[in-house]
Amino acid sequence: MTSLTATFGEIQRTGRSLSWAKRADRVVVVGAGIAGLSAAITLATRGCAVRIIEKAAKPGGKLRQVEVNGRCIDGGPTVLTMRWVFQRLFDEAGLQFDDFVKTKPAEILCRHAWQDGSRLDLFAERRRSIEAIAAFSSPAEAKRYRRFAETAERLYRALEPTFIDASKPNALKLAFRMAGVDAKSLTLLNPMETLWQALCKHFTDPRLRQLFARYATYSGASPFEAAATLMLISHAEQAGVWTVQGGMIELARGLERLAASLGVEVRTNCEVQSLVTSAGRVSAVELPNGERLSADAVVVNADAVALAEGLLGNHLMGSVSAVPRSRRSISAITTAVVARARGFPLSRHNVFFSRNYRAEFDDIFKLSSLPREPTVYICAQDRPSRAPGNEPAHPAERALVLINAPPNGDLHTYQKTEIEQCWERTQAVLRRCGLELDSEPLNRKTETPNTFHNLFPATGGALYGRSSHGWAAAFQRPGSRTLVPGLYLAGGSVHPGAGVPIAALSGRQAAVSLLDDLASIRKSYRVAIFGGMSTR
Repeated sequence: MTSLTATFGEIQRTGRSLSWAKRADRVVVVGAGIAGLSAAITLATRGCAVRIIEKAAKPGGKLRQVEVNGRCIDGGPTVLTMRWVFQRLFDEAGLQFDDFVKTKPAEILCRHAWQDGSRLDLFAERRRSIEAIAAFSSPAEAKRYRRFAETAERLYRALEPTFIDASKPNALKLAFRMAGVDAKSLTLLNPMETLWQALCKHFTDPRLRQLFARYATYSGASPFEAAATLMLISHAEQAGVWTVQGGMIELARGLERLAASLGVEVRTNCEVQSLVTSAGRVSAVELPNGERLSADAVVVNADAVALAEGLLGNHLMGSVSAVPRSRRSISAITTAVVARARGFPLSRHNVFFSRNYRAEFDDIFKLSSLPREPTVYICAQDRPSRAPGNEPAHPAERALVLINAPPNGDLHTYQKTEIEQCWERTQAVLRRCGLELDSEPLNRKTETPNTFHNLFPATGGALYGRSSHGWAAAFQRPGSRTLVPGLYLAGGSVHPGAGVPIAALSGRQAAVSLLDDLASIRKSYRVAIFGGMSTR
């Protein structure tokens, strides 16, 4: 059998994939989301024979499009950050990211609006954000923002190699890792402090507290319960937001093309019935027609709770810990719409804030109900992310309108009247901020926690796995390894967390763990050592 080191070397020399006959190990990846594609690419680059099984018609997972009146609208994640994660995948395969996926850096990160009429843009260039905040609030508050941004950056720099781009640690191991990178960074960790408490120390302007508190929702959490370390998300965004030509779905398509160039087989419209174990380890994937795909290892790119609830076989229910309903992350109500926008100069990414942020999250997490007055996010997908010139390409433009919702898609059925009332409340917030969205009901398609629960079974519609509430939440997510040998996890519900680039990192880490374990089984075969930080 060809060693993985030799196989990797041949791929590097030729820039081509190898025939299946020369592959060292057989791996099946269940799910063609971003994490599954990333795991498959990493494994194929290292010489494994990889098959991806995907129940949907197309790869992408949460990266998906919704068709409204003949026009396609991104209906899932709309923001691309940490572009280096994907550049590295292509670099390791000897190919160029830009040849597969066309991206442009955003000048304006996001436009923010409040119901008192105030507005604030944050920019990719920190200096411009500081100047904008000085004009928006005060020079003193701009200085506070600069200190906040420096703290967030320092925290990100310390946690990127030790936590974000590394195997799952416990609290003690993380402290040792951080000390090895920057011993002073340990002083930034205050596990008992919430994000909201930290922001109250950084800012006196309540609008700025609310603005930076919204980053907790990037991990599906409430800023009043999430750990203060989530402020690092603001730096990940400030370090660069990218628009993808053709929509975010093109990122998934680019990864699919890369995987195909490495010899990965992708089966769509194909659901997995169960995973088969033999001699105490996973040995095959069984399809509904009885076909079995033998495998030396399996990577499951699905919410980990699906395994815990036996959706891939009751014999695997103990492979990972279940997540109580009370610990689920946030869900959403999204409306893909074709509409005319009047009265407000939309950028590509826009946030319209509610007047009582705490009440909004109390409604979601304590009352398990839709917020009486929501904060509204709009991705205006025909608008550029630059200033000036924020005019759409079409008078009736495409947009995704999103509000946060409770993860109760398996417990509550959202009726048409409730959805219409929610849309009216959303419109009321937008009107008070100066925006009118004119659209007919036929030009809207709304998806609820029921939709997301059906798409991602066993989740209740939770979009980010376990909630990031409390200091221990980061360590409670499962890692890539499970209690069943040969079975690995990837996706937004596992370490290091949710979000498009973070999910990609989880797929890569699942591949690292898998290769390392196979190497320990086959003592006579060395595995190519890979990792470290990318050159951005």
